[in-house]
Amino acid sequence: MRTPLLSLLLLAGAAQAAEPLTVDVYRDPNCGCCTAWIDHLQSHGFTVNDHIERDMSAVKQRLGVPPRLASCHTGVIGGQFVEGHVPASEILALRQRPELLGAAVPGMPIGSPGMEMGARHDAYQVIGLERGGAERVLADYPQR
Repeated sequence: MRTPLLSLLLLAGAAQAAEPLTVDVYRDPNCGCCTAWIDHLQSHGFTVNDHIERDMSAVKQRLGVPPRLASCHTGVIGGQFVEGHVPASEILALRQRPELLGAAVPGMPIGSPGMEMGARHDAYQVIGLERGGAERVLADYPQR
């Protein structure tokens, strides 16, 4: 039987041995909120490969992001898209959902990661897209 301390040490060792999570982010060169979202990811331990794109519509189409789920930037991690201002915690949860093509925060809700503008926080949802095209709510973030 493991002691609590031994279990904690084993978990810590496994976390240190884990590869850093890498996200490829595609964004327009003139977008400030995209770089703020990249900062959010990096502050949560993600490694970001930043790709400047002139035709974001083509990137979204290539990655299977439906126009109704679109935002300004698009990330890719483990073959799944991450559209818009998805919180880092939801990206980690997405990795456990291989049945999904990706996750999105449509639009640019104020208060979402990268869209912080003071005390205002609009309500928003993280939407998952299934391989068959169905959408499901993965998380709700209430207005504050």
